[in-house]
Amino acid sequence: MSSTKPAFMSSATAADSNVMSDAERPSRLAAGQDPAKRQQILEGANRVFSQMGFDAASMNDITREAGVSKGTIYVYFDSKEELFMELCNHYREILFADIYHALESDGDLREALIEFGTALATVVTSDVVIRAQRVVIGVAERMPSMSRDFYERGPRRGQAMMRALIEKHVAAGTLDIDDTELATYQLADLFMSGMFKKRLFGCMATAPTQELIRKTVTSGVDVFLKAYRR
Repeated sequence: MSSTKPAFMSSATAADSNVMSDAERPSRLAAGQDPAKRQQILEGANRVFSQMGFDAASMNDITREAGVSKGTIYVYFDSKEELFMELCNHYREILFADIYHALESDGDLREALIEFGTALATVVTSDVVIRAQRVVIGVAERMPSMSRDFYERGPRRGQAMMRALIEKHVAAGTLDIDDTELATYQLADLFMSGMFKKRLFGCMATAPTQELIRKTVTSGVDVFLKAYRR
C-alpha cells in the first residue's frame, strides 16, 4: 500500500521578494497532523504486529520499524492499543470500501445477496483480516473495550446494512421473516460456511479461491431464500 505523499510546494522564484509575508509563507503542519508521517507509523506498526503479534510487540519495536523517534510516535498515538485500533480502522476503510453497494441494489434479491456475500467472504477470509481478528480475540478478556470497538466498527456495521436490505424486502412482501436480526446473523454465517473458522484457526493456510467462495455463498443464499422467501 503506498504512503500518502504531502502536497508539493514550489519555492519562490528569483523574481519574488526574498522575504515573504506571513500570509504568503507556507504554514508548517501542526504536531500530529502530517498524513505522510501518520501513514509511515501505521505501515511500520502493521509489519511489527504481523511478525510479532500484539502482545509481544512494543512501541519501541514499532518506533524502530517505522523509522521515527519515540517522541514522534507518541505525538500521533497514546498507546499500542490505540495504534492497533487505528490500524484496524485504516485497513477496514480500504478493504470494505466497495463491498456494500450491492446492498443498495433495487434489482434481484438473490443476485444482490450473492454479489455482496462473495465480496464480504473474500475480505473476511483474507490474510490481513484474519490476522487482525486473531489479535482481537487474543486480547478480548484483558481489553474488552478494544474488542467491542472492533466489533462495533466492523461486523456490526455490515450486519446493520444487511438487515436494512432484508427489512426492505420483508416490507415489500418478498420475504416472510419475524426476527430480522436473527435472520441477518444466519445469512452472514451461511456466507462463510466451512471457510471462516478453518481460516481463523489455521486449518486453511491460504485464502479460499474465488470459485470456492462463490459456490459457498450461492449455496448459502439459496438455503436462506428457501427458508424465508414467500
